[in-house]
Amino acid sequence: MNIELTEKEFRRLLDMVYIGNWVLNSTRGNDRFEDYDDLQEKMFAQCAKLGMKELYTTWYGHTFPSKAYEDGGIHEAIADYEDAVFFEILAEELARRDMHLEDTDPEDMTELTNRMDEYITEFEANGIDNLTIDI
Repeated sequence: MNIELTEKEFRRLLDMVYIGNWVLNSTRGNDRFEDYDDLQEKMFAQCAKLGMKELYTTWYGHTFPSKAYEDGGIHEAIADYEDAVFFEILAEELARRDMHLEDTDPEDMTELTNRMDEYITEFEANGIDNLTIDI
């Protein structure tokens, strides 16, 4: 298979491969999806052929994203996504708790959405500063 990409498109594809592999494997410890690691390695190995030496490093015959690549803003993009997902999930879980909902009945959606919006507004203003847990 051949795909024609501009250098910019290839660079964006590297980011997508890295982010995808991060989402799939970063929390798996030794139980990684190795085929995704292999694909990431294959993609970053292409950087050598394209003169993008600042984006990759090699170690024991394997190719990895370089420290410069990893420190170049990709983790900030991942963190922004994680923050958004965290607050969305937290808002929904708190709203469901408030409404004593396990399943979503279509007639509950308006109230659920309104409660979620209230939590999101709070989180946007204060993060988790006002969140308390009674034990």
